[in-house]
Amino acid sequence: MYWVVLVLSGVLEAVWATALAASKGFRRPRPAVVFALSMTLSVVGLAWAMRGIPVGTAYAVWVGVGAVLTVLVAVARKEEKLGATKALVLAALVGCVIGLKAVS
Repeated sequence: MYWVVLVLSGVLEAVWATALAASKGFRRPRPAVVFALSMTLSVVGLAWAMRGIPVGTAYAVWVGVGAVLTVLVAVARKEEKLGATKALVLAALVGCVIGLKAVS
């Protein structure tokens, strides 16, 4: 269960990062509220997952999941381009997250 909560918290990290950008410096209220709620839930989930997963592993997985999904959302929204090198680096990051789970 710790791992499920951790991955979901990583997904929420991508939500808050995307909402933060969409808030335009907190000038747009709806994305600012989404940011605040998703960030709070993301960090609470991370803290809960750390009860059963070592801090270094939990934090690395949380950041990795959030980073990969944030980039993929930006690519889907045509805010970033996904070239071969970026795709390879993201795949390596996903591999590292899976590797951390495998050795835990």
